[in-house]
Amino acid sequence: MALLTWSNEYSVGIKDIDAQHTKLIGMINNLHDAMKDRKGKEALRPIIDDLIAYTVSHFGREEQLFAQHGYAEGVRHAGVHKALTQQVLDLKTKIDSGTGVLAVEVMAFMKTWLTSHIMAEDKKYAPFLKSKGMA
Repeated sequence: MALLTWSNEYSVGIKDIDAQHTKLIGMINNLHDAMKDRKGKEALRPIIDDLIAYTVSHFGREEQLFAQHGYAEGVRHAGVHKALTQQVLDLKTKIDSGTGVLAVEVMAFMKTWLTSHIMAEDKKYAPFLKSKGMA
């Protein structure tokens, strides 16, 4: 069973961003499946690395759109991205070092992080970007 399932409530109404969010959900579900199957660190590491790399790329794309269209909240939103990225990197460090991070903790964080970020942050920029012709 998937940890997260895409639904229209997560849609920001911008195809490119929605597709990226859908991919992030799929990647989080892949990590969830691997952890549920009790895969070792060596199996989890590439999944986590891919998830981090894609997240950074996705954040970069959003920030590029903010700069391109002059989104007034862009700098603040980029700060949120930076903090979230650091939290994920900190989790990865804990997993790599074996300091007792539980799979349940990681999955709860990832699920809450993505859904709350979309609902609380990304939904704020959607009307602005749509007004600039993004769809």
